[in-house]
Amino acid sequence: MDELDSAIVRLLQTDARQSNRELARRLGVAPSTCLERVRALTRRGVIRGYHADIDPAALNRSVQAMVSVQVRPLSREVIDAFKQSAAELPEVLSVFVLAGGDDFLLHVAVQDLDHLHAFLLDRLSKRREIAGFRTSVIFQQVHDTAPARLEQPSAKASRE
Repeated sequence: MDELDSAIVRLLQTDARQSNRELARRLGVAPSTCLERVRALTRRGVIRGYHADIDPAALNRSVQAMVSVQVRPLSREVIDAFKQSAAELPEVLSVFVLAGGDDFLLHVAVQDLDHLHAFLLDRLSKRREIAGFRTSVIFQQVHDTAPARLEQPSAKASRE
């Protein structure tokens, strides 16, 4: 990605609803150039989609938690099956496959603590492949909706 691509990504991250004409004006390029760059970024998989940022409470999901899960036996079949089934649960917002002490991290959002408790007991604890899990309730979240591209470390910096 060059500087123009990075600028396009940064502007779209802050407001994906702006028109191509507005985006081109803000970048100081022709609308046709801007449109072709956005299309190329999409083809390359840099831009994966456009999303609305919705308040979970507006969707009756006032309580969020991170659930660390360990599965056994550790095999591709067990990992793939659990990943797929967890992603299909309506309470689960995200599924992360991990390395280390935990195998998965589930970001869940539910109505209240009673529903979180029911999710843990009725959905997770009954699964045979789950060896254990720990739950951390989220009180607040700070989310960077527009992360900048990190530069490659220089050869000298990587030796130090």
